Amino acid sequence: MADPSSYRPKPGQIPDSPGVYRFRDEHRRVIYVGKAKNLRQRLANYFQDLAALHPRTRTMVTTAASVEWTVVSTEVEALQLEYSWIKEYDPRFNVKYRDDKSYPYLAVTLDEEFPRVQVMRGAKKKGVRYFGPYGHAWAIRETVDLMLRVFPVRTCSAGVFKNAARTGRPCLLGYIGKCSAPCVGRVTPEEHRELADGFCDFMAGRTGTYIRRLEKDMMAAAEEMEYERAARLRDDVEALKRAMEKSAVVLADATDADLIAVAEDELEAAVQIFHVRGGRVRGQRGWVTDRVENVDISGLVEHALQQLYGEETGDAVPKEVLVPALPEDPDAVSQWLAARRGSQVSLRIPQRGDKKDLMATVQRNAQQALALHKTKRASDLTTRSRALEEIAEALGLDSAPLRIECYDVSHLQGDDVVASMVVFEDGLARKSEYRRFQIKGFEGQDDVRSMHEVVGRRFKRYLQEKERTGEWAEASAPADPTTSPSGLAPDDPALTDPAPTDPVPDGLPVAAGTGGPLPDGGTDAAGELREDDGRPKRFAYPPQLVVVDGGRPQVAAARRALDELGIDDIAVCGLAKRLEEVWLPDDDDPVVLPRSSEGLYLLQRVRDEAHRFAITYQRAKRAKRIRSGPLDAVVGLGETRKQALIKHFGSVKKLRQATIDEICAVPGIGRRTAESVAVALASTAPAAPAVNTATGEIIEENDGGSTT
Repeated sequence: MADPSSYRPKPGQIPDSPGVYRFRDEHRRVIYVGKAKNLRQRLANYFQDLAALHPRTRTMVTTAASVEWTVVSTEVEALQLEYSWIKEYDPRFNVKYRDDKSYPYLAVTLDEEFPRVQVMRGAKKKGVRYFGPYGHAWAIRETVDLMLRVFPVRTCSAGVFKNAARTGRPCLLGYIGKCSAPCVGRVTPEEHRELADGFCDFMAGRTGTYIRRLEKDMMAAAEEMEYERAARLRDDVEALKRAMEKSAVVLADATDADLIAVAEDELEAAVQIFHVRGGRVRGQRGWVTDRVENVDISGLVEHALQQLYGEETGDAVPKEVLVPALPEDPDAVSQWLAARRGSQVSLRIPQRGDKKDLMATVQRNAQQALALHKTKRASDLTTRSRALEEIAEALGLDSAPLRIECYDVSHLQGDDVVASMVVFEDGLARKSEYRRFQIKGFEGQDDVRSMHEVVGRRFKRYLQEKERTGEWAEASAPADPTTSPSGLAPDDPALTDPAPTDPVPDGLPVAAGTGGPLPDGGTDAAGELREDDGRPKRFAYPPQLVVVDGGRPQVAAARRALDELGIDDIAVCGLAKRLEEVWLPDDDDPVVLPRSSEGLYLLQRVRDEAHRFAITYQRAKRAKRIRSGPLDAVVGLGETRKQALIKHFGSVKKLRQATIDEICAVPGIGRRTAESVAVALASTAPAAPAVNTATGEIIEENDGGSTT
């Protein structure tokens, strides 16, 4: 625990202008971000007698080891910078709202030639207009089904659209009149866009115009005795009215507003938002947060506004925002909202009438959401706490292992040998901490040796981080000046071994290793240490328990790797798949946990997640290797120029027969690259021709496949 007086700045050093400040811990991680109209006055509040501080604030200032600040010119700039830094650093002591579900939106892809209506979730995309969010996807589909009678906009996927255009036959919706069938040219792109614009206008609340126009057309058709057309228009009017009934009018003056309500207790707070457009509730969403920061209702409202509108622009920010309490600086927040919308935004507390009544409804929803969340979490916390306690008791640990790391090795008959590291904190998966490794110390299949290498590499990084951040005591400094405190020579390969290349969950793009460990506490391509930036470091946090997927040999290998590095305060165990036995390094017999044990269930989840993560990486490497060709060996030749070469010559076989001058004739290919291509193709002997066993014909190589 740090003494705040040890890093307290002198009063004269702190400016009295607006700004944003950051508290960092001993590892240089940013743990809290705040803003202030007057930095000197605000920071002075943190360095008073600890007994006078709120318990949460006291915990923060004693965890911190330094404070720094950035001066800005206005409170609006401070608000924007605070939001940016909270998003970037994810400080542990700031309020962070967790969206309680992935809400579906009704989306219209206006950026396409033929806009499509569909259900979308997740991050919003540019060029797409959104309506909602809705509580359930089926509610969107019911609304769309009613409105397609009047606005027959395309709803099919790109594949279905292209297939219909190729065959000249529309899908079923085109035949029954719920799609204008632009795929087969029944309407022009301009006519289809008019339908999409009308659909958007109706969803945005401009409903009266269309209904009155349809009723007028219906009466005209009846007068002209076009009774079938009049009946169809009558059904269209009824469909639109039923669609409108699904979102009842709550504000009679066709108001566009968002209403935000907060329910809180000592530990948590829930936020509910009703999105009202055209006087009707068009969407609802909510968040829940831990009260890790000492803030009141006004502070929670300000954080909710940042979360809600930080990435929004234009009409996504309404003209009016109704809140239960105004932020500390309402003028600055209003200016910030106006800048994001592009016009004036009213931020106020409803005092009377329909808006106050609707705010009471939103408040009740927030209270119910908090109660439901606490009911669910109480059960989860109890179960996870019991599981961690059972593991600690079974393994003889001094305390519950709040951070568990699990390692698994995966390969296919000795090829593409990889390993995974997954992290569970407080019994929950922490996917941003997952890492993956390539086995580089040897060739072939040896799970025990692979486990020793992976655990050793991971904890060498941990020691390197401790050394770099100055956590080594002077008394423990090595006598040999050619070695570092971690026991590694300055040119030890372990210090420049490429870092794992999966800082994010499966399926997301990852950075490729360059000349050394990647950012966040590693080295750059030149091998020089990067400056601290406050982001969580890759291997900075040690676990209380290391779990390996395997039995006694794998456990012994992991323990040996830790012993070689002088690490004796981290427990190690292994979980064997066959009988689900827990092995400890120095025991001849395994620890057998009851089958109904929550501790065993948690260890199984950790082990299975490590196995899933490892095998996913191994399959991806194998697929990449199978797809690789001789052109992959050419340094600096990207995918675009590879495709250009194949397209120009027709196949790799013909490219291999081409001269350097002929290769240079391909746009974008210089002479040096052409020479590299020629050398790479010459060094790889062509594969033996395949034979069609049914006909005896030789199958010759061709672009994109084979022909006979």
